[in-house]
Amino acid sequence: MQQENEKTYRQIPMLPLRGVIVFPYTVIHLDVGRKKSINAIEEAMLDKKEIFLATQKEAQTDDPSIEDIYQVGTVAEIKQVLKMPGGTMRVLVEGLHRSILKEYISNDQFIEVEIDEHKDIEDKKTSETEALMRTLIHEFEQYVRMSKKISPETVVSVVAIDEPGRLADVVASHLNLKITEKQEILEALDIVKRLEFLCEIIAKEMEVLELERKINVRVRKQMEKSQKEYYLREQMKAIQKELGEKDDKANELEELRERIDKAKLPKDALDKVTKELERLEKMPPMVAEAVVVRNYLDWMLSLPWSIETRDRLDLNVAERILDEDHYGLEKPKERIIEYLAIRKLAKKMKGPILCLVGPPGVGKTSLGKSVARSLGRKFVRMSLGGVRDEAEIRGHRRTYVGSMPGRVIQGMKQAGSRNPVFLLDEIDKMTMDFRGDPASALLEVLDPEQNSTFSDHYLETSFDLSKVMFITTANSTYNIPRALLDRMEVIEIAGYTEEDKVCIANEYLVTKQIKEHGLKIDNINISEGALRKIIREYTREAGVRNLERQIASACRKVAREVVKDKKTSINITANNIPKFLGIPKYRYGMAEKEKQVGVATGLAWTETGGDILSIEIALLKGKGKLTLTGKLGDVMKESAQAGLTYVKAKAEELGITTEIIENYDVHIHVPEGAIPKDGPSAGITIATALASAMSNIAVRNDVAMTGEITLRGRVLPIGGIKEKVLAAHRAGINTVILPQDNKKDLDEIPENVKKKIKIVLVGHMDEVLSNTLVNSDQEK
Repeated sequence: MQQENEKTYRQIPMLPLRGVIVFPYTVIHLDVGRKKSINAIEEAMLDKKEIFLATQKEAQTDDPSIEDIYQVGTVAEIKQVLKMPGGTMRVLVEGLHRSILKEYISNDQFIEVEIDEHKDIEDKKTSETEALMRTLIHEFEQYVRMSKKISPETVVSVVAIDEPGRLADVVASHLNLKITEKQEILEALDIVKRLEFLCEIIAKEMEVLELERKINVRVRKQMEKSQKEYYLREQMKAIQKELGEKDDKANELEELRERIDKAKLPKDALDKVTKELERLEKMPPMVAEAVVVRNYLDWMLSLPWSIETRDRLDLNVAERILDEDHYGLEKPKERIIEYLAIRKLAKKMKGPILCLVGPPGVGKTSLGKSVARSLGRKFVRMSLGGVRDEAEIRGHRRTYVGSMPGRVIQGMKQAGSRNPVFLLDEIDKMTMDFRGDPASALLEVLDPEQNSTFSDHYLETSFDLSKVMFITTANSTYNIPRALLDRMEVIEIAGYTEEDKVCIANEYLVTKQIKEHGLKIDNINISEGALRKIIREYTREAGVRNLERQIASACRKVAREVVKDKKTSINITANNIPKFLGIPKYRYGMAEKEKQVGVATGLAWTETGGDILSIEIALLKGKGKLTLTGKLGDVMKESAQAGLTYVKAKAEELGITTEIIENYDVHIHVPEGAIPKDGPSAGITIATALASAMSNIAVRNDVAMTGEITLRGRVLPIGGIKEKVLAAHRAGINTVILPQDNKKDLDEIPENVKKKIKIVLVGHMDEVLSNTLVNSDQEK
């Protein structure tokens, strides 16, 4: 078939369309509301009743330009115009032929354009065109059958069309396609290409319809299966009812009622559980909400609302158990015995909230287990290290997917009684973020006046925690919020002395590790000298955790020799201990070996116990500038400034020349620069080192000191006395200088340590210098 296009250029009013495309040979109603569009229709009605219809690229554009309009549109004849309420029009148009938009013609009243008309002139059909027409008709018939959205009469009218171009346009007008696809068909000026493109589009649409059909069939089958199951289930219920039998749901509900009767719930909890059970009865068993309600009821009925264990109130037995499990720790043991005595006298006493504060490895966590054993109570441990979500404490609300109670309520379920010993480990390691502040949530748990009505978000009712004995542990109290710390009774556990560690190793650790490594008592003998060498040269700690590791390491070596070399008894002494543990890791007696100028030994408190602190001073040519290094905090920097001011004020008495003060820079350094150091306890140490360096007088190497200094030289009290004195004892220090106001703290220091260390109490810096600086004629 030959195809030619008659080309005519003329001016014509234009109606821009939104979201619709009009094909030639198509009759359609259009609603018109824009002023220019109404004017364009009225102008067309005055002439040949013809108007150019072109679609906008974006439907939201109110005043489209030539760039906003597709270039190919349809010239249509206006058949009918109806004026509607509100100033709009309904127009009936019939598409005549394609046209190409050439340019806009300026007109304020309506849009007028110049178009290039394309009228398809068709002569004899070729065999290719005939084949394409048959294919298109066949596919269109299948499409109509599958979609069921087009009436059969439309198919009859389409089959009767003999012109290829008209057939393509009529079929395209009946397809449910995107605007872009319809525009592509409209822009296909070549009839053969138009037919081919339409065949491809219909084929794709049929694939989509086939997929939709398969999905509908699958869904229908599932629905039929569910309906069938429901029908059979109802029949089963009817049969069971006739036979006098109960179905699973009825059995479950009956079981829940029995559990409610046995649980002895408080009134609020009973009302809540009864209401939820009534909701469950009305729900179909397979509904998702039913699973949520069942889980809730299971949690509520698993909690120990009224179950209590009976306390063992025999003080002698409790003392024996505490002594069996732990050496020393007199204060915590004394507090537990006091609690038992009061429980024997007052039956309704609220559970205490104890906070054990001390370095790692001193037995805080294991003490909680011993307390539970001595009381005859259940024991629950909950680690708070790294907890940053409030829901960990209070639980999630039931509106959340996978919601569950907080860890406090979980612990109560695990305990199975309402009066366990509940250990909250590492309470100083909690953090907070956008999910809430767990420390604030713990206020209600640890407040004796509030925890009788503890509210968990999941339970939606209060739970009584007043009979729980809460024990918390922490390395320090600095990181615990003040409001939370106020709720607890703090018991400080300082580090162990060397004698304590030897006793603990002999009575507990060695026996425990021999048993854990499958050895017998006869296989290994660790002498007291070996234990002291391990404590002095292989560990440096306040507790005994690393000591136990070293003993375990020795046991492993012994186990190897027992198995491999068939040895039956191995003695470990101070001389052969390196064979089992390798070379020593630490130098016993960390104090300076010799008296030095500008070097003083201080004492510091850390979370892992006390430690000694070496402070070095160097004088350099300069202009009196002060330099501080060693990762010091603000408090220590201020102590350094105060110490320097005091030394300068006492320069004449100390024999310090003006030359030294004005022409020398002072560099203060605290070694181990990677470790942050801060706190009000290094003032007198820095001042002593400064006085030594600037007067060129050596400082005694067997003296350690701690205390803060004022500008006038007064020595102020500080904390952590016991830990600091024990650190000096571990380091081989002979004399410790402490502030006069800390005299009251000396009672906490073990007697065996007091016998080995001379403690000098001072009130002024002059006394410190008289006890630390060594004159040339007074060498010691």
